[in-house]
Parts: sequence; C-alpha cells; structure tokens
Amino acid sequence: MRALAFIGALVAASAVAAESPLLPGLVIESRESDESARGEVIALVDHPFATASAALRDPAQWCEVLILTLSVKYCRPSGEGDATALRVVIGSKDDTLESAYPLAFTYRVTADNAAVLQVRLEAGEGPLGTSAYRIALELAPAPGGRTRMRLSYSYLHGWIARVAMQVYLATAGRDKVGFTVVGTEPDGAPRYIAGVRGATERNTMRYYLAIEAFLGTLAFPPELRSEKCFLAWFAAIERYPRQLREIGLADYLVTKRAQRARQLSTDP
Repeated sequence: MRALAFIGALVAASAVAAESPLLPGLVIESRESDESARGEVIALVDHPFATASAALRDPAQWCEVLILTLSVKYCRPSGEGDATALRVVIGSKDDTLESAYPLAFTYRVTADNAAVLQVRLEAGEGPLGTSAYRIALELAPAPGGRTRMRLSYSYLHGWIARVAMQVYLATAGRDKVGFTVVGTEPDGAPRYIAGVRGATERNTMRYYLAIEAFLGTLAFPPELRSEKCFLAWFAAIERYPRQLREIGLADYLVTKRAQRARQLSTDP
C-alpha cells in the first residue's frame, strides 16, 4: 500500500509539473506569514559561471538589471567596499519618479570565488510600513558550461501594508495569479496561487527575468545593450501573460528609455 501511495504521489507531482507555465529546469517557491513574504527562483541559465559572476558582482550592473522592471524607476550606486549602496526608487507602474518611494539598499558580495558568487541587497524601511527588503543571489558553476542560479526576494509587512495589499487584491489585483499550481479549475485548467504569495512570486520572477535578459545581452556593444535588454525583458515576461503582462511594448520602451536616461544623467 505504501508503494502504491508513493507511486500515486509521483504521478500527481508529474501532473502538476506538466501544468506549470514555467520553462523546464525553472522552479519557483513562495512563503507567507503574518509578518513576511518570500519568493525564490532556482534555475539553470545558459551562461558560463565566469561570465555571469563577473557581471553580477558589479553594483553598477545591478542598476542595469533593476531598471528593466516596471516597479523600479531609478537606481544609482554609490560608495565602495562595505559602504557600497544602491539608491533605488520603486513604485507601481503608474507612479512617476516623483510619486514613487526611495529605498536605500546596502550592497554586499558575501562570497566570490571559483565555486560560488553570493550577493545581498538589503534595505530597511519601505513604503506603507514595509521593511527588511532583501534580494539575495547565488550563482554556482553547472555542467555543460551553464550556471545554477538561486534568487530570493523577501520583505516584512506591517498592518498598513497588509490592509493596502488586501485592497489591491480585491480591486486591481483581483485576477492576478502567481506560478505555483495549487489545484484544478472546474474547466480542467490549472489553478494558480493568488493573494500575497502570488504577488511575491510575480515580483521574484520579474527580477529573475531581468537578470536573464541582462546576461543574454552582454555580447552586444555597450551603446546597444540597454535597448537589447529592454526588448529581451519584455519578450521574457510575454511568455507569462496571465501573470506578468501589464503594459504594451511601445509604452514600456518609452517609459524605460526616459528612466534610464535620467538614471545616467541626474540624481532623483
């Protein structure tokens, strides 16, 4: 009986995996408590470890990554060594730079050798009583000249943020879902995680796809790279329209070109 139950569990797990919209080799997980939310992506990326780690140990390159997402309006590195920081301005897709919220991320490379690169970005206070923002990246060599990536995104939320999230989930975000399959709809379609976990999975995936887009355009000349990054990130999120589609390509390009130009030329 135990053997039959085990086989049944394997069949069920395989069915859920088959329903997932994620590409093969990519796994996303999320957790939620009364005080925190956390998402994590684990994937194999088609870039050599030496190339990926050389690019992503540089704080300035992280600004090139973060600006790809709609929530990041501005990013500028400062300092060096243990004093390295990223000044990041975040907001909804409709926020202007002036109406968005500034976050001060400390930037740390906590491991950097031939076997692993670990980078940590941490910020204290955020909008609506959120705090303890953390983006953590780990890269390691993988067979076939590939790289294993583990990316996590987490934050703490107080009661104001919880109320604001519930309002969002009941209005503009009521049809939004994440990537984890949690069941089956009456019509047989997969049912995806919703709520705070769904929102956390979407944000984590956006950051992951930004890193992928950035790594995939490193071979282009610097003067072409940002435009190629914009196009690559938008194409990547379009693979998951139900979860990640928000605006059209033309509006995205106009917005991001202006934001990156301001990022390079001025302080916010």
